[in-house]
Amino acid sequence: MKLSEQVKPIGYLKAHAPDVIRQLADDRQPVVITVHGEVKAMLQDITQYEETQETLALLRVLALANKQVEDGKVRPAKETFARLRARPAKPEA
Repeated sequence: MKLSEQVKPIGYLKAHAPDVIRQLADDRQPVVITVHGEVKAMLQDITQYEETQETLALLRVLALANKQVEDGKVRPAKETFARLRARPAKPEA
């Protein structure tokens, strides 16, 4: 479904809030809310929102990793694993 088909005026939201919430959960498509014809907000199902946040976090990690590679802040895997194996084991408490 196209986002342009999900545009609703604020009055519609006020009059049909339970239906809009149900639609969010069923379709998992965001709903765009307008005020006086101008887009002001977007409603999104909580599950979809959480998935979006997880995706953004992963993209941030990937961007950081790419920056570290560009800056030469990397070591060969063989060297890293050798360093990890050489660490003394932590005593269990």
